[in-house]
Amino acid sequence: MIGRPISRTKAVLLSVLSVILLLVGYTWVSHEQHKINPDDTTIPSWGQLAEGVKKFTQPDRKGERWLVEDSLATGERLAIGLALGLVLGFFIGMLMGCLAPVEAFLQPPISLLAKVPQTAALAVYFVFFGTGMEMYVAMISFGIIPALAVTVYLAIKDIPAEMLDKAYTLGASAFEVAIEVVLKQVLPKFIDAVRLSIGPAIVFLIAAEMVVGDVGFGYRIRLQFKLTNMNVVYPYLVLLAGFGFLLDYGLRVLQAKVCPWYQNGAK
Repeated sequence: MIGRPISRTKAVLLSVLSVILLLVGYTWVSHEQHKINPDDTTIPSWGQLAEGVKKFTQPDRKGERWLVEDSLATGERLAIGLALGLVLGFFIGMLMGCLAPVEAFLQPPISLLAKVPQTAALAVYFVFFGTGMEMYVAMISFGIIPALAVTVYLAIKDIPAEMLDKAYTLGASAFEVAIEVVLKQVLPKFIDAVRLSIGPAIVFLIAAEMVVGDVGFGYRIRLQFKLTNMNVVYPYLVLLAGFGFLLDYGLRVLQAKVCPWYQNGAK
């Protein structure tokens, strides 16, 4: 039956099975490639991957660990860019949804920015923000603001007018309605939008680091790819995916804590 839920145990087993199949598939492809070329590094064996992990976890000639240096640089850029984008996206969306003049003023530019491919606009960011931290932060924040603002705006528009009228009838002020009614309806959908923005934000950052970065995950992936050290590139990609997964999981937990009514209604 469509949409029929399955037990928790079965869901976990299916999840584990999908990961096992992925690992088995990679092992088979790598084995077949090494039968053709034993020295192949494009699809490294598990032993080669282990050597790659040692390479970026142990100190280099300068005494630096690549993983530590890259994680700190990429993490700082991503954290600042996401934080700024979330605050501005939520604030703009609330203003557009609650105030008609602001909606009429901001809807055209927000709709236009939402259609601009951020990676294609790299040159524009270089011109206006240089190649330092400001550029990374601007690219991430401007990249996610339109989607977040539109999500909040549409969530407000979906609130039944009767709900707002009842709040005003009970004597609530405009500010109280915004906090007690609008915010509670918008917050869970905003968290969902943030979860969907994590992937694009990481893509924007890695693309910028690949072009102008001198440290960070994108820089390291580009450098090691040129050297065909895919035993470093693949683990780095896995680390990025793992970080995104943990961030997404943390947001789901946060949503369940602060918006229990939304979780219950979704079941």
